[in-house]
Amino acid sequence: MEKREIIFEGNEKQVFATDDQDQVIFRYKDVTVAYNNVKRARFKGKGALDNQISAILLSYLNEHGVETHYIETLGEQEQLCRKIEIIPLQVVVHNRIAGSLAYRLGVPEGFRHENVIVDLRYNNDELEDPFINRDHAVALGLATYQELDRMYDIARRVNELLKPLFLQAGIELIDMKLEFGRASDSGAIIISDEISPDTCRLWDLETGERMDKDRFRLDLSRVVENYRNVLERLQKVIKS
Repeated sequence: MEKREIIFEGNEKQVFATDDQDQVIFRYKDVTVAYNNVKRARFKGKGALDNQISAILLSYLNEHGVETHYIETLGEQEQLCRKIEIIPLQVVVHNRIAGSLAYRLGVPEGFRHENVIVDLRYNNDELEDPFINRDHAVALGLATYQELDRMYDIARRVNELLKPLFLQAGIELIDMKLEFGRASDSGAIIISDEISPDTCRLWDLETGERMDKDRFRLDLSRVVENYRNVLERLQKVIKS
């Protein structure tokens, strides 16, 4: 596999072309951003941890019939992925209400509810990723109703698979943000970005300690240590 020119530079990742028109290389940076780039920092080793955690979770989903862009890990901070046409939407799955949703709804952080909540956000930094509904997404030409149905179905299936996996690792999956794209090799709607402590809220099952990007958002320190803890726990579960 030949690594070629960079085709996308994001806040926390770079994407490189390859000699295969349907495959790209993702490189995870040691950079962390929050609040739509208002807050930014560099943590040595974080990129490698995100790469390894995401590889475990995406591979697990692939093995259980949920298509993702992940193909294989190439190095400490890089993975080979299927090329996609980005759908600029975020599907957010909530098992408990936390963060900005708790503020919006006027409930305590960590509020428990019986149902699974699925939100839709327009992935647009300039607009601060606003919440939108299905009709808005279709009106803006971001996706069709059929594609949105597919994305919602996949999101719920991902939650059904990952929630018990994290529980085995002694971690509660509070919520997660999923992004999707149209695969260039098949046109299928697939998971098209990482799944990691950067995109999920993860709380220690016994102590409630946060093990995700909230440690950076809320100045709780020990960001890398907690990401490494998540990785080590998942590795033990997968090996067993």
